[in-house]
Amino acid sequence: MNFVAPDFMPVLPELFVLTMACLILVIDVFLDPQRRHITYGLVQLTLLGAALLTLFSYAQASVVTLSGHYVKDAMGDLLKLFIYLAAAAVFLYSRDYLRQRDLLKGEYFVLGLFGVLGMMIMVSAHSLLTVYLGLELLSLSLYALVATDRDSPVASEAAMKYFVLGSLASGMLLYGISMIYGATGSVDLQVVSIAVARQGANNLVLVFGLVFLVVGLSFKLGAVPFHMWLPDVYQGAPTSVTLYIGSAPKLAAFALVMRILVDGLGALQSDWQGMLIILAAASMALGNLIAIVQTNIKRMLAYSTISHVGFLLLGVLAGDKSGGYAAAMFYTIVYVLMAVGAFGMIILLSRTGFEAENIDDFKGLNDRNPWLAFLMMTIMMSMAGVPFLVGFYAKWVVLQAIVNIGLIWLAILGVVFSVIGAFYYLQVVKCMYFDKPERSEPIQLSLDTEIAISANGLLLVALGLYPTALMGWCAAALSLKGLA
Repeated sequence: MNFVAPDFMPVLPELFVLTMACLILVIDVFLDPQRRHITYGLVQLTLLGAALLTLFSYAQASVVTLSGHYVKDAMGDLLKLFIYLAAAAVFLYSRDYLRQRDLLKGEYFVLGLFGVLGMMIMVSAHSLLTVYLGLELLSLSLYALVATDRDSPVASEAAMKYFVLGSLASGMLLYGISMIYGATGSVDLQVVSIAVARQGANNLVLVFGLVFLVVGLSFKLGAVPFHMWLPDVYQGAPTSVTLYIGSAPKLAAFALVMRILVDGLGALQSDWQGMLIILAAASMALGNLIAIVQTNIKRMLAYSTISHVGFLLLGVLAGDKSGGYAAAMFYTIVYVLMAVGAFGMIILLSRTGFEAENIDDFKGLNDRNPWLAFLMMTIMMSMAGVPFLVGFYAKWVVLQAIVNIGLIWLAILGVVFSVIGAFYYLQVVKCMYFDKPERSEPIQLSLDTEIAISANGLLLVALGLYPTALMGWCAAALSLKGLA
C-alpha cells in the first residue's frame, strides 16, 4: 500500500501559529520579566503573519485535505481573519492591565495563541474528530487563562466552575459524536451528511445523537438553559481574560454550529430547527430581563451575550434560502467587534488596585474624558440596536431572515426583547453623561491603545453607515461554500 502525503499548503496558517506558539514558549523562559514586551511583540507578529498567510491563500473553492479531516473554504478564511483581528485587539488592550497587576507573563500570551489555534482548527474542521480536538484545545487554554491570577479566590472559583461545566458540555458533545458515528459509520462530515440524508429521522440513534450535540453546542455558546457558567466566569475572571472569552471564541462557536448542524446534519434541519427556536426565544428573554437588574457591568455584559446568542441562533435556524446563514455570520462578526470594544473600555478605565467592574464606575466619564465617553456610548448604542449603527443592521437582517420563513411571532419577540434590552445599555450612557464623577484622576492611555479603541468605536459607525461591504463579504463566503 502506497502512502500518499497529504497537501499541507491549506494548513499553512495553523502550522505557522503552532510553530510560533512553541517557539515563543521557549523564548519566554529565557526572558527577564522586564523584557516581557518581546513576548507580546512576537505574539502580535504571529497573528499578523497568520493573517497574511490566510489572505494570500484565500479560498476560492473548498479544498479538503488531511484525509478528510480539514477543509479550507471562504467561510473559514473570513472567520479566521476576524479571529486574528479580535485576538490582536485583546492582547493590545490587556498588556497594560496585566503589567499593572504583575500578571504580565508569557503564559497569558502563549495560552492565548494556543486558544487561537484551537479556534482555527474548529473553523476548518471537516470531521467530528477535528471538531472535538479544536474545541478541547481552546477549552483547556481558556480554563488555564481564567485561573491566571492565582492569588484571587474569585478567579479560582470561576476557573473551577468553568472547568466542571465545560467538561460536562464536552462530554455531552462527545457522547453525541459517538452516537452519530454509531449511526453513520463515519466521523467525516461529508460522509455523515450523505448517511443522514439517506436515513433521516427514522434512525432513533441519529436523533438522540443530534439532541446531545445541540445540548453540547448550547453549553459552549451559553444559550439558555445551559448558560449558568457564563455570568460567574465573566465576573470572576480577570477582565483581560473576560475580554478574550467574550470575543474571538464566539466566531469559532458559530463555525462549530455551521460545521456540525449545517454541513453534517443539514438533512435533519426540521428537527434541530425546532430546538433552536426554543433556545433562541429563551436566550433573548432571560438574557435581556436579568441584565436589567445587574450592577456589575461584566455580569451585565454576560447576560447581554446570552441575548445576542439568541439572535445568532435565529439566523442559523432561518436557513440558507432566507439568507439566514449570512445574517448569522454577519451578526457574529459584529457582536465580536462590539464585545471587544465594551470589555476593552472596562480594561482602559481600570488601574492599579481598582477594577472598573461596576456600572457606577462609569459615572461622569464625559467630564473626565469626552472622547472615551463618546466611544463607549457608540458601543452601547450599537449593542442596543440603535439605527445608523451596525448593531441595528445586524438585528435587522436576522429578523428579516426569520420573517422570510414565516416565523413572524418569533421576529416580534426579538423586537420586543431588543427594546427591553435597550434599557440597561442606556443606563450606562446615562451614568457617563448625567451623573457626577466619583473620581477625578486622569485616564492614562498609551498611544497605540488609544488608536485601537478609537478605531474600534469608529468602525461600528462606519459599518453602520455602509454595512453592505461586510454583509456582501459574508454572503460571498457562504456562496462559495454553496450556502448563499
